[in-house]
Amino acid sequence: MMAAQSKLLYQLNKYVQEKCQSRKSAIAKTIREVCKVVQDVLKEVEVQEPRFISSLCEVDGRFDGLEVLAPTEFEVVLYLNQMGVFNFVDDGTIPGCAVLKLSDGRKRSMSLWVEFITASGYLSARKIRSRFQTLVAQACDKCSYRDIVKMIPDTSEVKLRIRERYVVQITTAFKCQGIWPRSASHWPMPQIGWPGPNLVAEVKAEGFDLLSKECYALQGKQSSMESDAWVLCFNQAEDKLLLGGCRRRCLSILKTLRDRHLELPGNPLNSYHMKTMVLYECEKHPREIDWDETCLGDRLNGILLQLISCLQCRKCPHYFLPNVDLFHGKAPSALENAAKQTWRLAREILTNPKSLEKL
Repeated sequence: MMAAQSKLLYQLNKYVQEKCQSRKSAIAKTIREVCKVVQDVLKEVEVQEPRFISSLCEVDGRFDGLEVLAPTEFEVVLYLNQMGVFNFVDDGTIPGCAVLKLSDGRKRSMSLWVEFITASGYLSARKIRSRFQTLVAQACDKCSYRDIVKMIPDTSEVKLRIRERYVVQITTAFKCQGIWPRSASHWPMPQIGWPGPNLVAEVKAEGFDLLSKECYALQGKQSSMESDAWVLCFNQAEDKLLLGGCRRRCLSILKTLRDRHLELPGNPLNSYHMKTMVLYECEKHPREIDWDETCLGDRLNGILLQLISCLQCRKCPHYFLPNVDLFHGKAPSALENAAKQTWRLAREILTNPKSLEKL
């Protein structure tokens, strides 16, 4: 048993050095290329409309607010200023979303975003997105990269196609620090014992973002209030939870396997599903010793089997917001196909670690 485990560990470490690292380097190179163009577009936006100040900057070799969705697909979050005159209302009526309402007694004119406030006093994510989309479209025509950057039409999201190769979604957002949404108040589960109180305090202080994007849980049945709602996003909190032990390494292997073998019709699986699975595995194995580098093989197998189970049940609850299903809107046939492919991968890795050399 030990011999089989150490064989698997050897092959996984080799996989990380060869395949995961080369994926990482290629993506880092792409990010530099893409961010140069996006920064230029956002600089033009800022000239036209100083309220949309670009927050995309490099800190310690990383671009703050940039998420890699796939090797050629990215999301850039543009943080807006002055949310202070609004109350954050999260009463659970819109799964995964919240609204921003003018604080009692605050005048509409006190807000920097006055023209985006609805008659009922809500700050409309949809109206801000629509204005931003117009500005980005104009900026694409004016910026110095206009020959290689185009707006993607027929979507209410702000999406750019760069060099016909890369897609970047730019999402305006507010950073909410020092508060925690009511819809995530069940977290952490006290009976689980992970994460510890200090880490919980850090994660909650990190807070979350409110994104002005379409809430996929509501597509096709939106009332005006719902389309004015903001989508809750916990990327930084999740990243904090995945520090330590072999968690990041595990996620890196899963993302690489996904890019190489689970890029399937209907796009059933993305890297965020993989991140979510690692978080659930952390709850199943709350002890730090279970995330020692020597346990990498066990953790990976556990995650792949859990992923197969979610695909077969056609349900993948968001880690912080269990009422939100991350498989919502995915075709059952695409999920079934992904379950078969994931099972094939898991079986191959488990029965023949050497197969990782070809995977």
